[in-house]
Amino acid sequence: MWAWILLASLLAFATKLAGHLVPERWLAGARMTRVTAALTIGLLASLTVMNAFSGNGGLALDARAGALLAAAAALALRVPFLGVVVVGAAAAALLRLAGLP
Repeated sequence: MWAWILLASLLAFATKLAGHLVPERWLAGARMTRVTAALTIGLLASLTVMNAFSGNGGLALDARAGALLAAAAALALRVPFLGVVVVGAAAAALLRLAGLP
């Protein structure tokens, strides 16, 4: 097992090193800025969906989905970020208290 951990660590270091070796002029263009912005949004959206709706190898509709909807509503109402987090956590707690898994 330690060999796999060491290999993963070396691959992570090599990936980071490769990023530092990319010429700066390749990263300075407007096109690259648009691509990296789109990738960031796409990755964050996919992580949010996977964490909110996946469970036991399939689709799970539980308190996490309700918390995500409550947080989205708070965002639509332009609540500050900390308030959005509190609304989402409170919604999850109340839904779990109501019996949702």
